[in-house]
Amino acid sequence: MERRVGTISRGVRCPIIREGDDIAGIVVNSVIEAAQVEGFELRDRDVVAVTESVVARAQGNYASVDAIAKDVKAKLGGETIGVIFPILSRNRFAICLRGIAKGAKKIVLMLNYPSDEVGNALVSLDQLDEAGINPYSDVLTEAKYRELFGENPHPFTGVDYITYYGDLIRSCGAEAEIILANDPRTILKYTDCVLNCDIHSRARTKRILRDAGAKCVVGLDDILTESVDGSGFNSKYGLLGSNKSTEEAVKLFPQECFEMVNDIQAQLKERTGKTIEVMVYGDGAFRDPVGKIWELADPVVSPAYTSGLEGTPNELKLKYLADNDFADLKGEELKKAIETAIRKKDGDLVGNMASQGTTPRRLTDLIGSLCDLTSGSGDKGTPIVLVQGYFDNMTD
Repeated sequence: MERRVGTISRGVRCPIIREGDDIAGIVVNSVIEAAQVEGFELRDRDVVAVTESVVARAQGNYASVDAIAKDVKAKLGGETIGVIFPILSRNRFAICLRGIAKGAKKIVLMLNYPSDEVGNALVSLDQLDEAGINPYSDVLTEAKYRELFGENPHPFTGVDYITYYGDLIRSCGAEAEIILANDPRTILKYTDCVLNCDIHSRARTKRILRDAGAKCVVGLDDILTESVDGSGFNSKYGLLGSNKSTEEAVKLFPQECFEMVNDIQAQLKERTGKTIEVMVYGDGAFRDPVGKIWELADPVVSPAYTSGLEGTPNELKLKYLADNDFADLKGEELKKAIETAIRKKDGDLVGNMASQGTTPRRLTDLIGSLCDLTSGSGDKGTPIVLVQGYFDNMTD
């Protein structure tokens, strides 16, 4: 009988994972047990995805505020530090800022406006228009911002991040000065030691600052790239991708875990006979159309994945075929013509008009986004996601 279902995404429950646990074994057992209990079969080219959070937890990849402070002081001198372009987040950045502030005498905090890199707004574009402010050129002091715009608490959290970050810095014993600007070079009027906290634009920001004569430029990806007094670390991403663990510690992005995903794939092959792809996923790469928040606060969607997940989709657009190549056909004749076109499609459809409109993104970004939406970030208890049928087409 012809299959009537395409892609399926299932959240898989597993035990609470702690430091030192055999995460590969837990993932394999949980997926196989889920299939047995729920009555579905595992197939070749299924995808098993594991959230980065539990991978880092199993690795014990944590660091204290004091470890952050020590590394910041060593790399930036411990005097006046310009901290620029952080995202507005209690979970993602506030604990990092606590460590940064403890490693300096003064913090000049420079925030993007009207919103941060991932879309959290300090002020609306309409408010800027009404006030005659040009965000590309105008620099606002905290006092000027308040004069023009008053208080603008975050619509979802209710937090006024200018007040929150300023109070946090001062509570750690550092002096705080806050400005709003979008040109990285603005910070050099205040200090030549800069910690840039942007995520996806970090390389460009560093280049601009160095070309402008900054004495010291360090990114969040350069902090805790090695262990400090036994702390966790991430050699590639530093503090990027970290999350709040406690009021005095962060959980870092997981360390190299390609060995783990290959181990899971090998164990699944041994126990099921199927070649199943495996990946670690963090934030999905999607944007909320109402809140305007771009989800991707991690440096990448997937820090590790098996080789079968390399590349981008190679798909034909069914509506293009139906409206163009086979516009004179309908019913079963149309279906058979499209199935024939799919079976005969090239291995690389780049530039083919029949593929226009298909999503031009990497497989790991697409599947990771699906997994992030499936598992959620709260109490679903499904840090493992099984995706089936993703690589199928209507001929399968």
